[in-house]
This record gives sequence, structure tokens and C-alpha cells, in this order.
Amino acid sequence: MKALVDLFSTDYGLFSIAGIVFMICMAIWFYRFFMRKMDEGERAQH
Repeated sequence: MKALVDLFSTDYGLFSIAGIVFMICMAIWFYRFFMRKMDEGERAQH
């Protein structure tokens, strides 16, 4: 329980949450970006 309190109430905990959320959003964006580029490449070949 102390870990959760530290995570949400301290500056280093909040920065950790922000970093994790940023990494997840970046991963989703890269996945969608590369899938879109791969689809464009397949359409250009046909």
C-alpha cells in the first residue's frame, strides 16, 4: 500500500506514471504508423 501512496503522491512517482503513459502512447502510435506504411507499400506494389 505504501508503494501506491508513493506512486501517486510523490514527484518521482508521478514522473514514473507520466513516463509509462508516454511510452505506451508512443508504442501505439508507432504500431499504427508502421501498419499504415506497410499497407501503403502493399497497395503501391499492385
